[in-house]
Amino acid sequence: MRVGIGLPSTVPGGAGRPSLEWARRADRGPFSSLGVLDRVVYESLDPLLALAAAAAVTSRVRLVTMVVVGPIRATAVLAKQAASLDALSGGRLVLGLSIGARLDDYDAPQISRRGRGGRLSHQLLELPECWERGRIGPGTTASKGPEVLVGGLSGESFARMARWSDGYVHGGGPPRAFAGAASKARAAWRDHGRPGRPQLWGQGYFALGDQDTVERGAAYLRDYYSFTGPFAEKVAAANLTTPQAIIDFIRGYEDAGCDELVLLPTVAEPDQVDRLAGVLASL
Repeated sequence: MRVGIGLPSTVPGGAGRPSLEWARRADRGPFSSLGVLDRVVYESLDPLLALAAAAAVTSRVRLVTMVVVGPIRATAVLAKQAASLDALSGGRLVLGLSIGARLDDYDAPQISRRGRGGRLSHQLLELPECWERGRIGPGTTASKGPEVLVGGLSGESFARMARWSDGYVHGGGPPRAFAGAASKARAAWRDHGRPGRPQLWGQGYFALGDQDTVERGAAYLRDYYSFTGPFAEKVAAANLTTPQAIIDFIRGYEDAGCDELVLLPTVAEPDQVDRLAGVLASL
């Protein structure tokens, strides 16, 4: 299983130069990818712009959206942005898409929440046509465009993943939650007659350091997930804050069949990259 690391693009203090230093350190290894999250109504960087900046200071790691909320963006604009990022990075983009869970991210750009699943399905159908037929340039490294992942937990989400994408991206949680979702993704893939199996991506949160670091990481998660009400406390409690917790989490995801696990930061200091790299070296 490959292990990537997130950029601190949604974390307090991570929206400026720390993200660039973070990307430089991640590119030195041992990480396979750099991941970003997507929010409109939050103190955060735009995910595709954040990855474009990271592309300029890296040469090796893949650049993945975990995920971009597709239906709040015009398909032609999304196709243009993704093609541009793919070109800038030399074909390193992995485009994860979903409908998102935050209603205010629809309200702010005045996009109707109704029919968002259908709109995402249309986007997944139309994006390759934009890239393959050259309607939206620049040309992508692969003729069909960058690798596309789809997230979500509904039956419709798994079906659209199986029909129109290269794999599934899970929204986080313990290994057993990922295992259940991965089983549904593989079943949908078979039901739609796709050969082989889908790529399976997972994610988790981490903060390594002293008690202040741990508390700041938990505070960020409570704020970021405040829209879920009391569930935000459970997310904060699941933050990985010791080397052993990270090792157990990685092994659990590997046992569950994950192909790539992206560990997302909850504090912005670039030394978190080195701390996590040290944990991976002990595996």
